[in-house]
Amino acid sequence: MSWHILGAGSLGSLWAVRLARSGLPVQLILRDQSRLEAYHRAGGLTLVEQGRPQLHPIAAQTADHPAPIQRLLLACKAYDAEAAVARLAPRLTADAELILLQNGLGSQAAVAAQVPQARCILASSTEGAFREDDFRVVFAGHGHTWLGDPLDLSPPSWLDDLERSGIVHDWSLDILSRLWRKLALNCAINPLTVLHDCRNGGLSEHPAEITTLCAELGELLETCGQPAAAADLHDEVLRVIQATAANYSSMHQDVRQGRRTEIAYLLGHACAAAQRHGLALPHLRALHTRLVKHLNAHGLPSQ
Repeated sequence: MSWHILGAGSLGSLWAVRLARSGLPVQLILRDQSRLEAYHRAGGLTLVEQGRPQLHPIAAQTADHPAPIQRLLLACKAYDAEAAVARLAPRLTADAELILLQNGLGSQAAVAAQVPQARCILASSTEGAFREDDFRVVFAGHGHTWLGDPLDLSPPSWLDDLERSGIVHDWSLDILSRLWRKLALNCAINPLTVLHDCRNGGLSEHPAEITTLCAELGELLETCGQPAAAADLHDEVLRVIQATAANYSSMHQDVRQGRRTEIAYLLGHACAAAQRHGLALPHLRALHTRLVKHLNAHGLPSQ
């Protein structure tokens, strides 16, 4: 069965290359004909590993291609996910499975509502990869991918494909806890790197701000029924800051390159959840306000 992959960015390309070179059929789905033509001019996807680039001429098609889709990896940005799936919905088979590899929370529920007949499997990854150029991705560090389905705890048969492809993974019986934990980590780190214009390690100069944010995020997670995600959050945030000290956060990179951020699915989602539960969380709300103003000042969307 073919793996259809929408999103030729860092993680989508990383999955596509590893699945394809293990002998599995892969089809990239690109936005339109001009994007497809650019891909063909590039000759395929280039993956750079340990400084060595290798070209992989993986098959590609546009979103309007008529072939049915039974298995779809959705590796686009969170703000593009709902529209992308709406466009592909007529192609999905009655037993289609979607793997949703988006940051933050909120887009997954929106996608599931678009395609109620499909099984939506949620994913959270710590893989290190970044796009160096169009259709050229650098594999920066091996990580781990957790997958799970809150509505059906039985693992899908295609996990064997991931094993065969060297995609290190686990089937999680509580994927929502992992997604909430990652959201909290991102909320504690990414916005501050933008506002202080620093690498992750620069946040070690702002310990009080980190401590206060982690306390409020922990309160939010507890209130949202995610106590496991709240456990030792502050310690893990400090560990991540130290382990990735030389890196710029993904949000910092987006702002620096004039790209839309995923604020709505990170801080925006956290603040909306707090409001629904009647939690004040003044520092988290103030951080969101500061980030919105910063994005607006740089001519970037704040939703």
